[in-house]
Amino acid sequence: MSSQTPMDFSLPEPPADFSPPRQALWWLKKGGLELGPEWEKAHEICQSREGDMEHDWIHALCHLIENDPGNAAYWFRRAGKPAETRDADALWQDIAASV
Repeated sequence: MSSQTPMDFSLPEPPADFSPPRQALWWLKKGGLELGPEWEKAHEICQSREGDMEHDWIHALCHLIENDPGNAAYWFRRAGKPAETRDADALWQDIAASV
């Protein structure tokens, strides 16, 4: 992430130069990794690009936050990632470092 625009969560929206996966991650973190309007925005971004590994991985994180492990496991498989049961914040950090 060092060569990318830093994530400033005090802004009302993610920076325009963020890729869609980074925008989805930004919305999730802005919402405190909890269900709410920011989660909805992140989920919409992921749904609009189903089949893309990065979006599917973040989609899995969305469903972990939602406490829907079965749905999360489906999206982990679609992303080619092992199903994660750990802390959503730690997973968010790993994904953010990769996209």
